[in-house]
Amino acid sequence: MGANEQGANATAGRWLTIPRTLCFVLSGDDILLMKRAPHKRVFPNRYNGVGGHIERDEDPLTSARREIFEETGLQVHDVRLHIVYNIDAGEATGIMLFVFTAYADQRAVVANSEGTLHWIPRSEVYALDLVEDLPLILPRILDNPPAAPLFAHLSYDEHDVIQLRFAEVTE
Repeated sequence: MGANEQGANATAGRWLTIPRTLCFVLSGDDILLMKRAPHKRVFPNRYNGVGGHIERDEDPLTSARREIFEETGLQVHDVRLHIVYNIDAGEATGIMLFVFTAYADQRAVVANSEGTLHWIPRSEVYALDLVEDLPLILPRILDNPPAAPLFAHLSYDEHDVIQLRFAEVTE
């Protein structure tokens, strides 16, 4: 099958998503979070993992490793996919998010324009001003890591309240 047979140009009437990665780097009992810069359009002043857009020539794992290095300067290991979710924020396009964890043996990070990086004890994470889906996903990947990736759909109700549902896996 050639490139023309993939159907990539059949976009009329289709739901399109922007692929992104979100990564949580762990070291001991701490998790590396970024407090997003106040000038950022997306999640200003809120804590999140690191990550970003998947480039055209990348798969999600390669993107996760690249984003971690670009935003933190860390070389990581045991990079694992935990959740894939489709985000519908009511726009013409959505986001397909690939959520990873990784482990770092060193803790020295580099500065970047996206925000400031902080090693946070896991016991203190939920006291922070987190991006709104983190309290819903972090327990699933940190406290009880799934054996296989979870699949989820995130949307907002008529009151703009987040709705996150996980697919039921049947075997």
